[in-house]
Amino acid sequence: MASEGRKRLSLRSNGEEQSMLSRVTQSEIVQQTKRVAIDASSVTKKLAKSTGKAAWILGTTFLILGVPLIIAMDREQQFNELELQQASILGSPPPPPAFN
Repeated sequence: MASEGRKRLSLRSNGEEQSMLSRVTQSEIVQQTKRVAIDASSVTKKLAKSTGKAAWILGTTFLILGVPLIIAMDREQQFNELELQQASILGSPPPPPAFN
């Protein structure tokens, strides 16, 4: 009799576990949480994709416009330093600094 009670208890508890599990997986809260998680992952993917595109656009724009500007400014600075050095060697007074 004690073994029958245990069997019934174990069968009942196993069935209750399955029904409880099915109720939990079909509950509105779980379904809503799944939808929110899926929406969050899709938004994250879209954000990462658009951020990557923006980084690519900024990087290539800097390479096309910024790097040549930096090189031109460096050449201009070297040219000005060379003029000052030549003027000091020749003994003439250095030209006043140009304010642009």
